[in-house]
Amino acid sequence: MAAPVFNHIAIIGAGLIGASVARAAASFGAAGRITLYDADADVRKRAGALDLGEICNSAADAADGADCVMLCVPVGALGASTKAVAGALKPGAILTDVGSVKAKAHDAMAEHCPDHAHLIPGHPIAGTEKSGPEAGFNSLFQDAWCILTPNSVVQKNYPDKIVELSRFWENLGSKVEIMDAGQHDRVLAITSHLPHLIAYNIVSTAYDMESVDDGQVVKYSAGGFRDFTRIAASDPTMWRDVFLNNREAVLETLGRFSEDLAALQRAIRYGDGDTLFNEFTRARGIRKAILEAGEDSDAVNFGRHTKP
Repeated sequence: MAAPVFNHIAIIGAGLIGASVARAAASFGAAGRITLYDADADVRKRAGALDLGEICNSAADAADGADCVMLCVPVGALGASTKAVAGALKPGAILTDVGSVKAKAHDAMAEHCPDHAHLIPGHPIAGTEKSGPEAGFNSLFQDAWCILTPNSVVQKNYPDKIVELSRFWENLGSKVEIMDAGQHDRVLAITSHLPHLIAYNIVSTAYDMESVDDGQVVKYSAGGFRDFTRIAASDPTMWRDVFLNNREAVLETLGRFSEDLAALQRAIRYGDGDTLFNEFTRARGIRKAILEAGEDSDAVNFGRHTKP
């Protein structure tokens, strides 16, 4: 096994992503020493029982002497988490995160990150609807994209640090891309944030209908609805922070979506089958492109296990 990328990595936040980073870093030899901290004492206790690494009593203790400090907390907590570790960051340390919003994340962390540390925001595009340290597993990042959004100063003056963090994620199985933070937020607004918002809304509507239809919404839910419920089961704190911190890109995307949805609504109302057929045909092309890019499987029923 090759030498670890980081002799010491500190993980702040021991939920699904933090626990998975810890497990993967240990399994694939990407880090030597692994220290963890979570603001929730119960989570710290559970993480300790899972042997995810050295559990510390404060974020500063975990970050002390670390080559890389990774903030695996909701986007809304990044500023406070950075402030908590700032005094413990050693010269040359990398400060990064795993949040789904990057422009506001950079601003929140930059406010408290000392000049002697290198801020490189990141976003592994991986996850499940599960949460908590028990949900973590070492293969979560295999073949998943990880986007890094360093600012121009870091890219110009400290490219070696970007290479170092990229190597860490690659050791965990990820494919790394360097991207502008604003571009990241616009792309994720349509590929991740809006789908989650729609899922929450559809499931909420179904919940309201449940009392009307005497349980039939749940009883006869088909695969498409079940997929929406899986997405809507994601951590509400994380997604609240995502929408509040990427509001401009989400609202822009939501406006375009609303216009397109209204066009489909008109086609249904007036029996315009040609418009419906053409739009559905065009949409199939996206699925084909995703399969050709190797980003999903064409297994029957989306690979879903069905009852015999």
